[in-house]
Amino acid sequence: MKYVIVIPDGAADEAQASLGGKTPLEAARIPHMDSIARRGILGWADNVPPSLTAASDVATLSLFGYDPMRYYTGRAPLEARAMGINLGPEDFAVRCNLVHAPGDVMADFTAGHIGNEEGAALIATLQEKLGGKRIVQGDSGPVEVVLEFHPGVSYRNLMIVRGGALAGKPAALDSTTKTQAPHDVPDQPTGPHLPKGTGGAWLTQLMEESKKLFAGHPANEGRVARGKKAATQCWLWGQGRVPSLDSFEMMHGLKGAIISAVDLVRGVGQLIGWKRVDVAGATGYLDTDYAAKGRQAIECLKDHDLVCVHVEAPDEASHEGRADAKVRAIEEIDAHIVGPLLKALEGMGEYRILVEPDHRTLIRTKAHTHGPVPFALAGAGIAPPANPPAGYHEAGVPADFVVQTGHQLLGAWMIRR
Repeated sequence: MKYVIVIPDGAADEAQASLGGKTPLEAARIPHMDSIARRGILGWADNVPPSLTAASDVATLSLFGYDPMRYYTGRAPLEARAMGINLGPEDFAVRCNLVHAPGDVMADFTAGHIGNEEGAALIATLQEKLGGKRIVQGDSGPVEVVLEFHPGVSYRNLMIVRGGALAGKPAALDSTTKTQAPHDVPDQPTGPHLPKGTGGAWLTQLMEESKKLFAGHPANEGRVARGKKAATQCWLWGQGRVPSLDSFEMMHGLKGAIISAVDLVRGVGQLIGWKRVDVAGATGYLDTDYAAKGRQAIECLKDHDLVCVHVEAPDEASHEGRADAKVRAIEEIDAHIVGPLLKALEGMGEYRILVEPDHRTLIRTKAHTHGPVPFALAGAGIAPPANPPAGYHEAGVPADFVVQTGHQLLGAWMIRR
Protein backbone atom coordinates (compact mmCIF):
# COMPACT_ATOMS: atom_id res chain seq x y z
CA MET A 1 0.00 0.00 0.00
CA LYS A 2 1.24 3.48 -0.92
CA TYR A 3 0.12 6.60 0.93
CA VAL A 4 0.23 10.22 -0.22
CA ILE A 5 -0.61 13.42 1.69
CA VAL A 6 -0.88 16.71 -0.19
CA ILE A 7 -1.07 19.87 1.93
CA PRO A 8 -2.22 23.04 0.12
CA ASP A 9 -1.21 25.30 3.01
CA GLY A 10 -3.94 27.72 4.11
CA ALA A 11 -6.19 26.86 1.14
CA ALA A 12 -9.40 26.83 3.22
CA ASP A 13 -11.15 30.20 3.25
CA GLU A 14 -14.41 32.13 3.15
CA ALA A 15 -16.61 32.96 0.18
CA GLN A 16 -15.19 35.91 -1.77
CA ALA A 17 -17.21 38.60 -3.50
CA SER A 18 -14.42 38.90 -6.08
CA LEU A 19 -14.91 35.20 -6.89
CA GLY A 20 -18.66 35.43 -7.37
CA GLY A 21 -19.46 34.38 -3.82
CA LYS A 22 -17.28 31.26 -3.99
CA THR A 23 -14.34 30.22 -1.84
CA PRO A 24 -10.96 29.90 -3.58
CA LEU A 25 -11.27 26.10 -3.52
CA GLU A 26 -14.73 26.35 -5.02
CA ALA A 27 -13.65 28.83 -7.69
CA ALA A 28 -10.53 26.92 -8.70
CA ARG A 29 -10.53 24.42 -11.56
CA ILE A 30 -9.24 21.33 -9.74
CA PRO A 31 -10.50 18.19 -11.52
CA HIS A 32 -8.11 15.86 -9.73
CA MET A 33 -8.97 17.01 -6.21
CA ASP A 34 -12.65 16.95 -7.22
CA SER A 35 -12.23 13.34 -8.33
CA ILE A 36 -10.77 12.35 -4.95
CA ALA A 37 -13.73 13.96 -3.15
CA ARG A 38 -16.33 12.33 -5.41
CA ARG A 39 -14.98 8.80 -5.08
CA GLY A 40 -14.01 8.87 -1.44
CA ILE A 41 -14.64 10.88 1.72
CA LEU A 42 -15.16 14.63 1.82
CA GLY A 43 -15.29 15.92 5.38
CA TRP A 44 -14.08 18.37 8.00
CA ALA A 45 -10.98 18.12 10.19
CA ASP A 46 -10.03 20.53 12.97
CA ASN A 47 -6.24 20.63 13.30
CA VAL A 48 -5.85 23.44 15.84
CA PRO A 49 -7.19 23.12 19.41
CA PRO A 50 -8.91 26.33 20.60
CA SER A 51 -6.30 26.93 23.30
CA LEU A 52 -3.40 27.02 20.80
CA THR A 53 -2.54 29.57 18.12
CA ALA A 54 -3.95 28.87 14.67
CA ALA A 55 -0.68 28.26 12.84
CA SER A 56 1.15 25.72 10.72
CA ASP A 57 3.30 24.41 13.57
CA VAL A 58 0.31 23.21 15.58
CA ALA A 59 -1.70 22.18 12.52
CA THR A 60 1.14 20.18 10.93
CA LEU A 61 1.56 18.08 14.05
CA SER A 62 -2.17 17.29 13.93
CA LEU A 63 -2.09 16.48 10.25
CA PHE A 64 0.74 14.01 10.78
CA GLY A 65 -1.21 12.28 13.56
CA TYR A 66 0.38 13.86 16.67
CA ASP A 67 -1.78 15.49 19.34
CA PRO A 68 -0.44 19.07 19.65
CA MET A 69 -1.78 19.29 23.20
CA ARG A 70 0.72 16.57 24.08
CA TYR A 71 3.65 17.28 21.75
CA TYR A 72 3.69 20.99 20.91
CA THR A 73 6.47 23.06 22.52
CA GLY A 74 6.75 25.97 20.08
CA ARG A 75 7.39 26.72 16.42
CA ALA A 76 11.06 27.64 16.39
CA PRO A 77 12.47 24.34 17.72
CA LEU A 78 10.74 22.53 14.85
CA GLU A 79 12.52 24.77 12.37
CA ALA A 80 15.82 24.37 14.21
CA ARG A 81 15.69 20.65 13.46
CA ALA A 82 15.31 21.29 9.74
CA MET A 83 18.21 23.76 9.82
CA GLY A 84 20.48 21.20 11.49
CA ILE A 85 20.73 23.17 14.74
CA ASN A 86 21.01 20.99 17.82
CA LEU A 87 19.22 22.12 20.96
CA GLY A 88 20.15 21.00 24.44
CA PRO A 89 17.50 20.49 27.13
CA GLU A 90 18.25 23.93 28.60
CA ASP A 91 18.12 25.77 25.25
CA PHE A 92 15.36 27.72 23.51
CA ALA A 93 14.86 28.44 19.83
CA VAL A 94 13.12 31.68 18.82
CA ARG A 95 11.89 32.61 15.36
CA CYS A 96 13.65 35.74 14.07
CA ASN A 97 11.66 37.25 11.20
CA LEU A 98 13.00 40.08 9.08
CA VAL A 99 10.06 42.46 8.73
CA HIS A 100 9.16 45.79 7.15
CA ALA A 101 7.49 47.81 9.91
CA PRO A 102 8.07 51.54 9.25
CA GLY A 103 6.59 53.75 11.93
CA ASP A 104 6.06 50.63 14.08
CA VAL A 105 3.29 49.33 11.81
CA MET A 106 3.55 45.74 10.50
CA ALA A 107 3.40 46.63 6.83
CA ASP A 108 5.05 43.44 5.52
CA PHE A 109 6.06 40.46 7.66
CA THR A 110 8.34 39.19 4.86
CA ALA A 111 10.25 42.46 4.27
CA GLY A 112 9.22 42.22 0.62
CA HIS A 113 10.21 38.53 0.50
CA ILE A 114 13.80 39.52 1.12
CA GLY A 115 16.40 37.45 -0.69
CA ASN A 116 18.47 34.79 1.05
CA GLU A 117 21.78 36.63 0.64
CA GLU A 118 20.38 39.95 1.84
CA GLY A 119 18.70 38.25 4.79
CA ALA A 120 21.89 36.38 5.68
CA ALA A 121 23.84 39.65 5.68
CA LEU A 122 21.41 41.21 8.16
CA ILE A 123 21.46 38.12 10.37
CA ALA A 124 25.28 38.18 10.31
CA THR A 125 25.14 41.73 11.66
CA LEU A 126 22.82 40.62 14.46
CA GLN A 127 25.25 37.84 15.32
CA GLU A 128 28.22 40.22 15.30
CA LYS A 129 26.58 42.93 17.41
CA LEU A 130 24.09 41.05 19.59
CA GLY A 131 25.32 37.45 19.62
CA GLY A 132 27.47 35.74 22.23
CA LYS A 133 27.28 35.96 26.01
CA ARG A 134 24.64 38.30 27.38
CA ILE A 135 23.00 38.94 30.76
CA VAL A 136 19.21 39.05 30.47
CA GLN A 137 16.45 39.40 33.05
CA GLY A 138 14.86 36.04 33.78
CA ASP A 139 11.75 35.09 35.74
CA SER A 140 13.33 35.90 39.11
CA GLY A 141 16.69 37.45 38.38
CA PRO A 142 19.50 37.91 35.86
CA VAL A 143 20.50 34.99 33.64
CA GLU A 144 23.68 34.55 31.61
CA VAL A 145 22.85 33.16 28.17
CA VAL A 146 24.60 32.76 24.84
CA LEU A 147 22.68 34.11 21.84
CA GLU A 148 23.15 32.70 18.34
CA PHE A 149 21.55 34.12 15.18
CA HIS A 150 21.16 31.68 12.29
CA PRO A 151 20.14 32.59 8.72
CA GLY A 152 17.37 30.54 7.18
CA VAL A 153 15.34 31.09 4.01
CA SER A 154 14.38 34.65 3.07
CA TYR A 155 12.71 36.34 6.04
CA ARG A 156 12.56 33.13 8.11
CA ASN A 157 15.53 32.94 10.52
CA LEU A 158 16.27 31.78 14.07
CA MET A 159 17.76 33.01 17.32
CA ILE A 160 19.02 30.31 19.69
CA VAL A 161 19.19 31.01 23.44
CA ARG A 162 21.74 28.68 25.03
CA GLY A 163 21.43 28.08 28.76
CA GLY A 164 18.06 29.75 29.13
CA ALA A 165 16.54 27.14 31.43
CA LEU A 166 19.27 25.81 33.72
CA ALA A 167 17.95 23.81 36.67
CA GLY A 168 17.88 25.77 39.91
CA LYS A 169 18.44 29.13 38.23
CA PRO A 170 16.12 31.85 36.88
CA ALA A 171 14.74 31.06 33.42
CA ALA A 172 15.38 33.43 30.53
CA LEU A 173 12.10 32.29 28.92
CA ASP A 174 9.34 30.02 30.16
CA SER A 175 5.69 29.09 29.70
CA THR A 176 4.57 32.61 30.65
CA THR A 177 6.49 34.13 27.73
CA LYS A 178 3.96 35.29 25.15
CA THR A 179 4.88 36.41 21.65
CA GLN A 180 2.87 37.19 18.52
CA ALA A 181 3.42 35.96 14.97
CA PRO A 182 3.93 38.98 12.69
CA HIS A 183 1.81 37.46 9.92
CA ASP A 184 -1.19 37.56 12.26
CA VAL A 185 -1.06 41.34 12.75
CA PRO A 186 -0.91 42.69 9.17
CA ASP A 187 -1.04 46.48 8.86
CA GLN A 188 -1.45 46.85 12.63
CA PRO A 189 0.63 48.89 15.11
CA THR A 190 3.30 46.66 16.62
CA GLY A 191 3.12 48.07 20.18
CA PRO A 192 0.22 45.94 21.46
CA HIS A 193 1.86 42.79 20.08
CA LEU A 194 5.32 43.01 21.62
CA PRO A 195 6.58 40.08 23.78
CA LYS A 196 5.17 39.78 27.29
CA GLY A 197 5.82 37.66 30.37
CA THR A 198 9.19 36.22 31.32
CA GLY A 199 11.81 37.51 28.91
CA GLY A 200 9.40 39.89 27.21
CA ALA A 201 11.44 42.96 28.09
CA TRP A 202 14.79 41.67 26.82
CA LEU A 203 13.25 40.23 23.64
CA THR A 204 11.71 43.65 22.97
CA GLN A 205 15.06 45.29 23.68
CA LEU A 206 16.75 43.09 21.06
CA MET A 207 14.09 44.03 18.52
CA GLU A 208 14.66 47.72 19.27
CA GLU A 209 18.43 47.31 18.90
CA SER A 210 17.94 45.63 15.53
CA LYS A 211 16.21 48.77 14.21
CA LYS A 212 19.40 50.77 14.73
CA LEU A 213 21.58 48.06 13.21
CA PHE A 214 19.40 47.72 10.11
CA ALA A 215 19.06 51.47 9.45
CA GLY A 216 21.53 52.29 6.69
CA HIS A 217 22.69 48.65 6.40
CA PRO A 218 24.21 47.96 2.96
CA ALA A 219 21.73 45.13 2.33
CA ASN A 220 18.84 47.48 2.97
CA GLU A 221 20.35 50.35 1.02
CA GLY A 222 20.70 48.05 -1.96
CA ARG A 223 17.07 46.97 -1.69
CA VAL A 224 15.80 50.54 -1.43
CA ALA A 225 17.90 51.55 -4.44
CA ARG A 226 16.13 48.80 -6.43
CA GLY A 227 12.70 49.98 -5.28
CA LYS A 228 12.23 47.16 -2.77
CA LYS A 229 11.21 47.19 0.88
CA ALA A 230 13.86 47.38 3.57
CA ALA A 231 13.97 45.03 6.55
CA THR A 232 13.45 47.62 9.27
CA GLN A 233 13.97 45.25 12.21
CA CYS A 234 13.87 41.65 13.40
CA TRP A 235 10.73 40.29 15.05
CA LEU A 236 11.13 37.60 17.74
CA TRP A 237 8.38 35.03 18.34
CA GLY A 238 7.52 31.32 18.31
CA GLN A 239 9.90 30.40 21.15
CA GLY A 240 10.17 26.87 22.49
CA ARG A 241 12.34 23.99 23.67
CA VAL A 242 13.04 20.85 21.67
CA PRO A 243 10.05 18.45 21.60
CA SER A 244 10.22 14.68 21.84
CA LEU A 245 8.15 13.05 19.09
CA ASP A 246 7.52 9.34 18.73
CA SER A 247 8.82 7.71 15.53
CA PHE A 248 6.17 7.54 12.79
CA GLU A 249 7.62 4.27 11.53
CA MET A 250 7.45 2.74 15.00
CA MET A 251 3.83 3.87 15.36
CA HIS A 252 2.57 2.88 11.92
CA GLY A 253 5.21 0.64 10.34
CA LEU A 254 5.57 3.01 7.38
CA LYS A 255 8.67 4.67 5.92
CA GLY A 256 7.92 8.31 5.10
CA ALA A 257 9.35 11.25 3.16
CA ILE A 258 8.56 14.97 3.40
CA ILE A 259 8.76 17.43 0.48
CA SER A 260 8.48 21.10 1.45
CA ALA A 261 10.31 24.39 1.02
CA VAL A 262 9.39 25.50 4.55
CA ASP A 263 11.73 24.65 7.43
CA LEU A 264 8.86 24.30 9.88
CA VAL A 265 7.17 21.51 7.92
CA ARG A 266 10.47 19.85 7.04
CA GLY A 267 11.45 19.97 10.70
CA VAL A 268 8.30 18.22 11.89
CA GLY A 269 8.83 15.54 9.25
CA GLN A 270 12.43 15.01 10.28
CA LEU A 271 11.55 14.87 13.98
CA ILE A 272 9.14 11.98 13.34
CA GLY A 273 11.71 10.15 11.25
CA TRP A 274 10.69 10.99 7.69
CA LYS A 275 13.35 11.58 5.05
CA ARG A 276 13.70 15.23 4.08
CA VAL A 277 13.72 15.66 0.31
CA ASP A 278 14.71 19.08 -1.03
CA VAL A 279 13.55 20.11 -4.50
CA ALA A 280 15.41 22.57 -6.72
CA GLY A 281 13.08 25.44 -7.57
CA ALA A 282 10.89 25.01 -4.49
CA THR A 283 10.71 28.50 -2.98
CA GLY A 284 7.96 28.49 -0.36
CA TYR A 285 6.23 31.23 -2.36
CA LEU A 286 3.90 31.65 -5.34
CA ASP A 287 6.75 31.17 -7.82
CA THR A 288 7.59 27.68 -6.55
CA ASP A 289 8.20 24.90 -9.08
CA TYR A 290 5.02 22.87 -8.63
CA ALA A 291 5.89 20.37 -11.36
CA ALA A 292 9.30 19.65 -9.84
CA LYS A 293 7.62 18.85 -6.52
CA GLY A 294 5.22 16.50 -8.28
CA ARG A 295 8.01 14.69 -10.10
CA GLN A 296 10.06 14.30 -6.93
CA ALA A 297 7.06 12.94 -5.01
CA ILE A 298 6.54 10.24 -7.65
CA GLU A 299 10.22 9.34 -7.47
CA CYS A 300 10.07 9.09 -3.67
CA LEU A 301 7.14 6.67 -3.84
CA LYS A 302 9.44 4.08 -5.39
CA ASP A 303 11.22 3.47 -2.07
CA HIS A 304 8.89 5.00 0.54
CA ASP A 305 5.53 3.87 1.86
CA LEU A 306 4.27 7.39 2.47
CA VAL A 307 5.12 10.69 0.79
CA CYS A 308 3.88 14.08 1.98
CA VAL A 309 3.99 17.11 -0.33
CA HIS A 310 3.48 20.50 1.29
CA VAL A 311 2.96 23.68 -0.76
CA GLU A 312 3.06 27.08 0.94
CA ALA A 313 1.77 29.15 -2.00
CA PRO A 314 -1.98 29.40 -1.13
CA ASP A 315 -1.10 30.62 2.36
CA GLU A 316 1.23 33.30 0.98
CA ALA A 317 -1.49 34.51 -1.39
CA SER A 318 -3.90 34.88 1.52
CA HIS A 319 -1.35 36.84 3.55
CA GLU A 320 -1.14 39.22 0.60
CA GLY A 321 -4.93 39.44 0.28
CA ARG A 322 -4.87 38.15 -3.31
CA ALA A 323 -7.84 35.94 -4.18
CA ASP A 324 -6.78 35.52 -7.80
CA ALA A 325 -3.29 34.37 -6.83
CA LYS A 326 -4.74 31.92 -4.30
CA VAL A 327 -6.98 30.35 -6.94
CA ARG A 328 -4.05 30.03 -9.35
CA ALA A 329 -1.86 28.41 -6.69
CA ILE A 330 -4.55 25.83 -5.88
CA GLU A 331 -4.96 25.09 -9.59
CA GLU A 332 -1.19 24.63 -9.99
CA ILE A 333 -1.14 22.14 -7.11
CA ASP A 334 -3.96 20.18 -8.71
CA ALA A 335 -2.48 20.16 -12.20
CA HIS A 336 1.19 19.54 -11.40
CA ILE A 337 1.14 17.61 -8.12
CA VAL A 338 -2.18 15.88 -7.44
CA GLY A 339 -2.85 14.92 -11.07
CA PRO A 340 0.56 13.34 -11.78
CA LEU A 341 0.55 11.58 -8.41
CA LEU A 342 -2.85 10.01 -9.06
CA LYS A 343 -1.69 8.76 -12.44
CA ALA A 344 1.49 7.28 -10.94
CA LEU A 345 -0.33 5.69 -8.01
CA GLU A 346 -2.65 3.82 -10.33
CA GLY A 347 0.37 1.84 -11.53
CA MET A 348 1.68 1.06 -8.04
CA GLY A 349 -1.06 -1.19 -6.70
CA GLU A 350 -3.22 -0.26 -3.74
CA TYR A 351 -3.00 3.30 -2.45
CA ARG A 352 -4.71 6.01 -0.43
CA ILE A 353 -4.40 9.74 -1.01
CA LEU A 354 -5.34 12.57 1.33
CA VAL A 355 -5.67 16.24 0.34
CA GLU A 356 -6.00 18.56 3.33
CA PRO A 357 -4.98 22.13 4.21
CA ASP A 358 -3.32 22.54 7.59
CA HIS A 359 -5.47 25.50 8.68
CA ARG A 360 -7.65 28.28 7.32
CA THR A 361 -5.99 31.49 6.10
CA LEU A 362 -8.48 34.22 5.30
CA ILE A 363 -7.98 36.65 2.45
CA ARG A 364 -10.22 39.12 4.30
CA THR A 365 -7.94 39.36 7.35
CA LYS A 366 -4.68 38.21 5.70
CA ALA A 367 -4.21 35.95 8.75
CA HIS A 368 -4.67 32.41 10.04
CA THR A 369 -7.80 31.54 11.96
CA HIS A 370 -9.29 28.66 13.91
CA GLY A 371 -11.89 26.39 12.41
CA PRO A 372 -12.21 23.10 10.52
CA VAL A 373 -10.77 22.59 7.04
CA PRO A 374 -12.13 20.32 4.28
CA PHE A 375 -10.27 17.09 3.59
CA ALA A 376 -10.67 14.63 0.72
CA LEU A 377 -9.56 11.03 1.09
CA ALA A 378 -9.82 8.24 -1.48
CA GLY A 379 -8.25 4.92 -2.34
CA ALA A 380 -8.30 1.22 -1.54
CA GLY A 381 -11.11 0.13 0.77
CA ILE A 382 -12.87 3.52 0.74
CA ALA A 383 -16.33 3.29 -0.79
CA PRO A 384 -17.60 6.21 -2.88
CA PRO A 385 -20.48 8.17 -1.32
CA ALA A 386 -24.06 7.44 -2.34
CA ASN A 387 -24.46 11.11 -3.21
CA PRO A 388 -21.12 12.36 -4.56
CA PRO A 389 -20.33 16.01 -3.80
CA ALA A 390 -20.00 18.61 -6.54
CA GLY A 391 -16.27 18.81 -5.86
CA TYR A 392 -13.55 19.43 -3.32
CA HIS A 393 -14.49 22.61 -1.48
CA GLU A 394 -16.08 23.82 1.73
CA ALA A 395 -19.65 23.96 0.40
CA GLY A 396 -19.45 20.35 -0.76
CA VAL A 397 -18.97 18.80 2.69
CA PRO A 398 -22.16 16.97 3.74
CA ALA A 399 -24.18 18.99 6.26
CA ASP A 400 -24.30 16.06 8.69
CA PHE A 401 -20.55 15.33 8.66
CA VAL A 402 -19.15 15.33 12.18
CA VAL A 403 -15.92 17.33 12.40
CA GLN A 404 -12.93 15.06 12.98
CA THR A 405 -10.27 15.89 15.56
CA GLY A 406 -7.26 16.59 13.38
CA HIS A 407 -4.63 14.37 14.96
CA GLN A 408 -6.98 11.37 14.92
CA LEU A 409 -7.72 11.56 11.20
CA LEU A 410 -4.53 9.96 9.92
CA GLY A 411 -4.55 6.98 12.23
CA ALA A 412 -8.30 6.33 12.07
CA TRP A 413 -9.00 7.09 8.41
CA MET A 414 -5.85 7.35 6.31
CA ILE A 415 -3.70 4.43 7.43
CA ARG A 416 -5.29 1.16 6.39
CA ARG A 417 -5.46 -1.55 9.03
